[in-house]
Amino acid sequence: MMRIVAWLSGLAALFLAQAAWAGAVGFEQVSIPVSGDKPLVAGIWYPTDAEEKVTPLRMFAQSVAEGASPSAGRHPMVVMSHGTGGWFGEHYDTALALARAGFVVAAVSHTGDTYEDRSRTLRITERPGHLVRLIDYMTGEWRGAGQVDRGRIGAFGFSAGGFTVLGAAGAEIDISRFQPHCAAHPHFYDCLMQRLHPNTTGAPATSAVAHDPRIRAAVVAAPAMGFALDRAALAKVVIPIQLWRAEWDSVLPQPYYAEAVRRALPRPPEYHVAAGADHFDFMAPCSPALAKDAPEICVPTLDRAAFHATFNAEVVRFFRANLR
Repeated sequence: MMRIVAWLSGLAALFLAQAAWAGAVGFEQVSIPVSGDKPLVAGIWYPTDAEEKVTPLRMFAQSVAEGASPSAGRHPMVVMSHGTGGWFGEHYDTALALARAGFVVAAVSHTGDTYEDRSRTLRITERPGHLVRLIDYMTGEWRGAGQVDRGRIGAFGFSAGGFTVLGAAGAEIDISRFQPHCAAHPHFYDCLMQRLHPNTTGAPATSAVAHDPRIRAAVVAAPAMGFALDRAALAKVVIPIQLWRAEWDSVLPQPYYAEAVRRALPRPPEYHVAAGADHFDFMAPCSPALAKDAPEICVPTLDRAAFHATFNAEVVRFFRANLR
């Protein structure tokens, strides 16, 4: 009964959050030039006055006005970072919820760490720089840059994307902790990755992480590399943080990841434990095509659609409260 009440409350909250924007959602995919590297591919969701229609998005479908002009006015923005081996659309439902609440949302596919290309999977310290470039593009080169409020920028990240967002928000990383961690926990996912991808760097190549003071608030779900983020590493992360962990995270088990981050953050985060959830439940509800192609991502640990009604509503509420 309590789960039913929570689900209904989440639906109500989501409705109220989305009611702030009466128009539709536009969408486009862009290629962002990067000096000395491959272009970044990104998806952008934004408020528009155009008419939506159901449009394919890889293995999903979304109701958007593809290629439409952004609506007038200046909108807060959230940039998004996916997990290891993912892509910009893996949190498309959360992006849609934010866009329907009046946000511009830009999600990047991290070069060398997507489902198509795993050549730089363990070079995780490169990822925050991708967010910095994404923000530069969205506030300068994007055709709708004039509709982005540069004083109200947030970030959302899941798994490796959670580390990415913390890094961009000011975190440093103690890479010397990586090898001892894997020596003690060789069966953990990040340590298995080290052996599965021998042609990539065996640990983060450098501790240098790009920071971006334009990020004013962040949502971090099931963050990777928590064991390497102590109080000193997170000392500069003083923005509001909404931190999530899955109760039964089998990929990044506790207390080495989200719990480690919670304890080390200098400013106590808004903390949520997703009851009954596993790691991949933070990703968008699976389509039949995705369930067939990647069943490990779609294990039915809970009603993911019902969970996301609550999760997305909480994400929208947090950003609305902290990007005023």
